[in-house]
Amino acid sequence: MHAFGQILKTEAKLYLRDWPTVLTVVGLPVLILVVLGAIPALREPSPDFDGQTFVSYFAPSLLVMTLAVTGLTALPATLATYRERGMLRRLATTPASPAALLIAQLLVTLAAMMVGAVALVVVARLAFGVPFPEHAPGFAVAFVLGTGALLAVGLLVAALARTAKAAQAMSVPLFMLTMFFGGVYLPRFLLPEFLVRIGDWTPPGVQALLDAWTGTAPRVLPLVIMAVIAVLAGTVAAKLFRWE
Repeated sequence: MHAFGQILKTEAKLYLRDWPTVLTVVGLPVLILVVLGAIPALREPSPDFDGQTFVSYFAPSLLVMTLAVTGLTALPATLATYRERGMLRRLATTPASPAALLIAQLLVTLAAMMVGAVALVVVARLAFGVPFPEHAPGFAVAFVLGTGALLAVGLLVAALARTAKAAQAMSVPLFMLTMFFGGVYLPRFLLPEFLVRIGDWTPPGVQALLDAWTGTAPRVLPLVIMAVIAVLAGTVAAKLFRWE
């Protein structure tokens, strides 16, 4: 337990020293929110968004950005770098197993996701009057399952990639697709219906987050799909993962 605590402490310090990643996870979504919120027309309720403001409608898509940056890019790149440099192999010869490092990385990544999500929700509320998630249980379930699915996919990339460059080559397209279907590049109301439906089923499930944020219980099917993706991707990643 002491060895794991030291690894977790070290990984947290290393993560906090990586300022570009920290600022991207926490700062970039908030910055985009502030820029959009500074436009008066985007703070006015619109029938296009069921009476919401565009800022309220777009906030869950910015949450997708927070989760995707961490789970699909930072996590795979870090683990692939550790493997490439032989750190996982060397850990296998010490009382601290490579599995401890993997668990520590997951915990640090999850903590970063939580901090980024809380920062976005709080700034949206205090600066632009965006309500806190109104269906709290539904939002919690959607957030946990969507985050779990993204982390599982990130671990699968880390399991398949032998080098940091290979991890980047695989994770960047996945990240871009997640951002697209999550409505970050183009608001979802401008997308064709079939692309919107695909976005509902693409981790982390932006529609479930939006529904719960605005007070509607998320639909069951997208949540089930997130759970299935988390289990399947996580299982395959565990089978394929190599320490060296």
